[in-house]
Amino acid sequence: MMNVSLNKFRFCVSMMLLILFMGSAKAQFSKKDKKSRPNIIVFLVDDMGWMDTSVPFGDSVMPLNKRYHTPNMERLSKEGMKFTNAYAQPVCTPTRASMLSGMNAAHARITNWTSPANNNPTDNADEQFSAPEWNYNGMSPVAGIPHTQYATPFPQLLKDAGYFTVHVGKAHWGSAGTPGANPLSMGFITNIAGHAAGHPQSYLGEDNYGNKAGKASWQAVPDLGEYYGTGTFLTDALTKEAIKTLENPIKNKQPFYLNMAHYAVHDPIMADPRYYQKYIDAGLDQVEAKYASLVEGMDQSLGDVMDYLKSKQADKNTIIVFMSDNGGLSLAPPRGGQAHTQNLPLKAGKGSVNEGGIRVPMIVKWPGVTKPASVADQYVIIEDFFPSLLEMAKVSDDKKVQDIDGKSFVPILKNPDFKDDNRALIWHIPNKWIANEGPGINYQSAIRKGDWKLIYDMRDQSKQLYNLKTDIGEHIDLVDKHPEVVKTLSKTLSEQLRQWKATMPIDKKTNQPVQMPDESE
Repeated sequence: MMNVSLNKFRFCVSMMLLILFMGSAKAQFSKKDKKSRPNIIVFLVDDMGWMDTSVPFGDSVMPLNKRYHTPNMERLSKEGMKFTNAYAQPVCTPTRASMLSGMNAAHARITNWTSPANNNPTDNADEQFSAPEWNYNGMSPVAGIPHTQYATPFPQLLKDAGYFTVHVGKAHWGSAGTPGANPLSMGFITNIAGHAAGHPQSYLGEDNYGNKAGKASWQAVPDLGEYYGTGTFLTDALTKEAIKTLENPIKNKQPFYLNMAHYAVHDPIMADPRYYQKYIDAGLDQVEAKYASLVEGMDQSLGDVMDYLKSKQADKNTIIVFMSDNGGLSLAPPRGGQAHTQNLPLKAGKGSVNEGGIRVPMIVKWPGVTKPASVADQYVIIEDFFPSLLEMAKVSDDKKVQDIDGKSFVPILKNPDFKDDNRALIWHIPNKWIANEGPGINYQSAIRKGDWKLIYDMRDQSKQLYNLKTDIGEHIDLVDKHPEVVKTLSKTLSEQLRQWKATMPIDKKTNQPVQMPDESE
């Protein structure tokens, strides 16, 4: 009996030692795995157009490139890869929700901006159409919230894998009072200045960024009290706060994800005093000088972050992804000059499915992976960020609850000559974004496949066809010359919208939804 008890004791001790060893080995592996993972920064600019930079994203330096001064974007493009055909959605919330969820805006039914003030649709009234059924409360990490798309944000997956996750600046994923409005509910450990609003009440520290008694609106920027009355421009205050949040993870060698989401260059168009006078001296009108100063202030922020990483010797293990959330604003006012000329040679601007509203600047620097000063012409779209960033971080998406529409662009980062003309990109705006009409604005769908782009106008079911390789400005409508291409793209667009159960506006006369593109031959 004694021998049996002794053997049982030895067996238990051996098992305990084995469990302790395995746990220690697992911890060691986990620690080693975390160290091998890269830091990731997404530097997301609000309303920055494809031409709002001294970096040429076209095939040559164009007149508008000469207007702006963005030396740090130039520096990033020299160190990384420039994407000439990167796309967002036409307005902010659809882009931002697609980025965090990996879902196309039509699939998520987040097809217009969400209101910070109340949980109601933001559609403008229209004589012809009633608003479609859409998720006007945005994205939610919690199931069962009315008028939201339930989805797992990728920052949550990064956080669960050991990343220190930080959001700084504009959020605008969901309406006030819903879980999606709060970055802390979306997988971020730290949140600075992110809430339900889509633009700042003021960029000025003298205005407390809108936080003055009796004057504060939903757009007053939270969390920046130490800069009140200091004269610190909002872009600079956010940069200073972002850098502070990186101290601990860098010191502790913990991988971090920073969502650096500037409010700039969204209106109100206010002068960044550090740069305004130089643009006045260059001959710009006051509005465009203010706008250019916002652009350069954003670029300085990029440089400050890059300089900080280098000073901490963290730059070699940090991926930087630069992107804008939609094309540049081309409504005048609030922009200066003639309306819809601010993104030339691209047509129209923010809110439009024409290239000026959806094609945006994008640069990726991944040390050791992207070739310096490389250029990728393969088209990509904002929902691609979800699978791409997780692949970069070596983090699984097994725990996500949604179906992903995006495709990883990591193969492009490894090979700038990567080409896929069979993929179709889709935009679908069954909403009335603004009261006035403009090129490609309100009730529009579009599809790009290869060099071909089809636009469907829901008002009269008309179509336009362009070849973007030869006509980047979308001037020459080829719809009559290539009926077979029109038919094929109409079918592809319609089938995808049906698969996603995308909604259409309701015709007030018939009380029926507008026909799909392949039903209106």
